[in-house]
Amino acid sequence: MQCSHKHLIGYLECTSFKLCKGFSTLLQSMDSLAYSDILQSFTDTHSLAPGKSVHAHMIRNHFKQNLFLQNNLLNLYCKCGDMNHAHKLFDEIPNKDIVSWNVLVSGYFQSGYSDEAIHVLKVARKAQIKLDRFAYAGAVSICSRTGNLSFGKAVHGLIVVSGFTKHAFLTNSLLDMYSKCGQIDEVRRVFDNSDHLDDVSWNSFVSAHVRIGLVFETLRIFAQMHLLGCKINCFAVGSVLKCCSYSNELLEFGRMVHSSVIKVGLDYDVFVGSSMIDMYAKNGILEEAINVFKGMADPNVVVFNAMISGFCQLKMESHNELAGESLTLYSEMRRKGMMPSKFTFSSVLRACNLTDSFELGKQIHAQVYKCNLQYDEFIGSALIDLYSKSGSIEDGLSCFHSIPKQDIVTWTSMISGYVQNEHFERALSLFDDLLTIGRKPDEFTLSSVMSACANLAISKSGEQIQSYVTKTGFDRYIIYGNAQIFMYARSGDTEAASQTFYEMVNHDVVSWSALISSHAQYGCAKEALALFSDMKCCGVAPNHITFLGVLTACSHGGLVDEGFRYFESMKRDYGMVPNMKHCACIVDLFGRSGRLDKAEKFIMDSGFQDDPIVWRSLLSSCRIHHDIERGRQVAEMLMQLDPNASASYVILYNMYLDSGRRSMALRTRELMKERGVKKEPGLSWIEMGGSIHSFVAGDKIHPRRQEIYALLEEMISRIERLGYVRNATSESDDLGLKRKVNLLNCHSEKLAVALGIFTLPKAAPIRVMKNLRVCVDCHTTMKLFSAVEGREIVLRDPIRFHRFRDGSCSCGDYW
Repeated sequence: MQCSHKHLIGYLECTSFKLCKGFSTLLQSMDSLAYSDILQSFTDTHSLAPGKSVHAHMIRNHFKQNLFLQNNLLNLYCKCGDMNHAHKLFDEIPNKDIVSWNVLVSGYFQSGYSDEAIHVLKVARKAQIKLDRFAYAGAVSICSRTGNLSFGKAVHGLIVVSGFTKHAFLTNSLLDMYSKCGQIDEVRRVFDNSDHLDDVSWNSFVSAHVRIGLVFETLRIFAQMHLLGCKINCFAVGSVLKCCSYSNELLEFGRMVHSSVIKVGLDYDVFVGSSMIDMYAKNGILEEAINVFKGMADPNVVVFNAMISGFCQLKMESHNELAGESLTLYSEMRRKGMMPSKFTFSSVLRACNLTDSFELGKQIHAQVYKCNLQYDEFIGSALIDLYSKSGSIEDGLSCFHSIPKQDIVTWTSMISGYVQNEHFERALSLFDDLLTIGRKPDEFTLSSVMSACANLAISKSGEQIQSYVTKTGFDRYIIYGNAQIFMYARSGDTEAASQTFYEMVNHDVVSWSALISSHAQYGCAKEALALFSDMKCCGVAPNHITFLGVLTACSHGGLVDEGFRYFESMKRDYGMVPNMKHCACIVDLFGRSGRLDKAEKFIMDSGFQDDPIVWRSLLSSCRIHHDIERGRQVAEMLMQLDPNASASYVILYNMYLDSGRRSMALRTRELMKERGVKKEPGLSWIEMGGSIHSFVAGDKIHPRRQEIYALLEEMISRIERLGYVRNATSESDDLGLKRKVNLLNCHSEKLAVALGIFTLPKAAPIRVMKNLRVCVDCHTTMKLFSAVEGREIVLRDPIRFHRFRDGSCSCGDYW
């Protein structure tokens, strides 16, 4: 031993620690017991350097160390975390006893070296060392911490064989291990087969069921504890109150627990208090939560966190106002001199997000840096959400990259941020990065990615994600199923959307609304309204989105009276206040039927007379029904409300051209130039073979452009034989007639359809998306293309879907 520790003698002359002469002399006369006492004092204070010096002094003076002293030295190194020297010392102890093994195992465990601790246990077992109950308790704790279930079961077997099952603290360790490993059946087996249970055992049993999510079973056990007179601790009460936060049905039980808490004097405990605040807030009873908060004699940061979070949880009309209260509470907390935790910051940042307080959010971000919490993934996710909602997606990306330990929540926040800011390709690229590094997405990640596919209308990519989801079992989550319905609906595949809906086990209001809107966009009013009736029969209450789908169905189906009845029912029967989109649907409903007077009066009475969207809907109806004078007046009003919106000028321009007033059309064109209003360029795209092919009018960069133009010219020639006339009157420029005709033939959606016709199989529908509304000429052309080519063409614009089949369109004759 002396040879391996010669370097320790140098500690006697170390400048950072020197033994005084008197103390050195004192050590010369000490025996093993005295050495043990002084080593124990250094162990208690974690004073490794002086402990090493004493050890060096023993080696230098050739002091003969007995086993008791050697174990004390071993304990010093282990408690101080110097496991390298600890293991060397352990190896050189000639006659190790059970204490030696226990100390080394515990040292590895406390220092976080789980694999090494398990290895020592295996070596001890092979050497037939009979470990005591403390060693086994440490081993079980290691398995709890690492989730090593197989080794944990082996240790459990050794505990049984060794006859240690009578020790309650070992039973409690086993309950904790199986609980953290998700083995609730094993938890019950250990609990039921144990004859030595204490109050901790019962409380651990309760916590195990909470961790698994077995709410009603947890409450049953808690009630049984109460009947048996077991002493209930604050953690068990907190666990039960957490269960009561899940549902309003359990609130009454939570109130009973609250009463019991007051009787046993636990109502002042901060853990119990924060749990009660959380329970009442999640059940929407904010007044009770506030009363509990005010009743806390000395609330700490945990209690403040619960109350701040509670203000952000309520889903009601005054949500934003209540979230603002959480910011006030945060200020009060800071005035009291409390140091915010990562949970404080995440809740406060969420409040900033809900109240659109982005500048305040940036100030909170600065405080995060001051508290050195900028690398926390919990706060990082909240910051990403904040910057994403404010439109500062690059700042959100900087927060994402600054987090060293990116968990799945952080990845999901960044992907959702991209989707929220319409960076759909970047969202899909980031998802690929996630899979590349071997991380597993959750249902929220997959829902966001599917939303990106939906907005790009790329069903093939969506189908690949669906395959992954089916294999991994995430298709059981409603949030993902809803995203899949939305994806297929936006891609124009109502059959797949319906199939997804009917394959889901459970449906919420989002599921029903997505499918109703899908049929409404296709002009399938009858099917959409039938779904709405089924939804009500299933006891699902509609929301604003549901009624928007219903009104859209009535509008596209020409069901004027039915649509107005649904509109009134929304207000009368469900107490909903119509928003601008609902009113725009009613305006469109009246406009499609030619009731322009009623449409205009409705706008003036709706409270949205200053919103350009509702007036633009009326302007489109004026064009369809050739009400030029009313259209002119509406257009002038629109140009005042939204002078930079090109859509108003374009509709007015085309209205004048349709009526033969070419000079007025050209004047409108000149007015756009004078005011610097630029028309958004048309863009169409089609997905094939996992790639997206996009086109603009007269596109010259596609690698297969020669084939595309040749086929398009051939197709146009074929439909001309059916009576199609290349109409140039609706083109929005004053070029020569021949050039106008050429531009009409080169519309972006026609190019995309041509590519689909010679690339996709005959039976496959051609799905094309466009960023602008489809013009009359293209609509006519697509109907004829579907007839002469015998193909189904699905064309989606920002307003609706058009399914062309056998020379007709799903939208009917109205345009």
